[in-house]
Amino acid sequence: MKDRILIVDDCPINIRILEELLGEDYELDSALDGEECLAKLRQFGPELVLLDIMMPGIDGYEVCRRIKEGPLGSFTQVILVSGRASTVERLRGYEVGADDYVVKPFDHDEFLAKVRTHFRLRETMKNLWTANGRIQQFNSELEMLVAERTQEVVATRDIAVFALAKLADSRDPETGEHLDRMREYCRILAEQLAQVGPYRDEIDEEFIRDIYRSSPLHDIGKVGIPDAILLKPGRLTDEEFDVMKTHSEIGAEALREASQKSECGGFLGMATLIARHHHERFNGSGYPAGLAGLDIPLAARIVALADVYDALTSARVYKAAFDTATARRMIEEQRGEHFEPAVVDAFLQREDDFLRVVAADRRKHADSLGPTLLAEACR
Repeated sequence: MKDRILIVDDCPINIRILEELLGEDYELDSALDGEECLAKLRQFGPELVLLDIMMPGIDGYEVCRRIKEGPLGSFTQVILVSGRASTVERLRGYEVGADDYVVKPFDHDEFLAKVRTHFRLRETMKNLWTANGRIQQFNSELEMLVAERTQEVVATRDIAVFALAKLADSRDPETGEHLDRMREYCRILAEQLAQVGPYRDEIDEEFIRDIYRSSPLHDIGKVGIPDAILLKPGRLTDEEFDVMKTHSEIGAEALREASQKSECGGFLGMATLIARHHHERFNGSGYPAGLAGLDIPLAARIVALADVYDALTSARVYKAAFDTATARRMIEEQRGEHFEPAVVDAFLQREDDFLRVVAADRRKHADSLGPTLLAEACR
């Protein structure tokens, strides 16, 4: 298939000269003015336009500008052909996007060489466009592959982390699906706080993802607590409770070391803060550091309520489960004492979602209901 050239000139004799010169090697069409040129540009689809400047109506400069700014401009070479040879005229042509400027009368052999050169340049550009398209396609496919592999890595990491937390949690056979419920409660609270309250600028999607992933590790330090204390069915002595409290530091230290060796420092960094401070109380009476108010990390303040709510509504070796109404009342009573008021408010606003988590779990596990002491439930 021959390359196509559109000849645009208001003088039929000039068109005929160019047709005789180019007709053997190229497929040709012609136009007598700018309007006809623009119409044939869409119909004929030339690779090259030989464009006279001085024409009635739209002059060649304007036609060139419209061609180059149109959808086919990048794919169409334009050579301005004019009897004007001044530098000003040439520069004006290049300013409107012309690829070359030929002054009439011209040497036929030199003119043909220019035309062939422009087709070679266009072929080179075509190859570059094709290569660029392939590169973009390759990059898109590579990005999709990286995204898929990243998701697989994240999913594998999350499974491994959750399995590790589950392994620690499994030492207590009566906690049921504690970790699943915990991370759901934390996600619900974080989502609510992101929408309403003082932390809308602090809690984003990454925070919500991180607290969902890291909250199951809150009690990972219990692997270092002796079974005689961890599984004791009755109230702990003061000495035993002191040992029990060390699980927050044990877990935090293990997670801190893991965070330093990991590229997902933000995720494990949050897990470290949660493990160390989820037993702090808003009034400063908690452990291990006795932090109070906003000095307690936000993630730990969220986990504190989720952990206590789950402890209240679940049966443990040392207690039966509270009903949800009683649990809500006890949470409300600890507003500003054990729990941050804003977190309690978020819980009350989303209590129906908490109840759905409880109901779903109780369909799988038969929990006995009955009263016990909050201090025991929160240990």
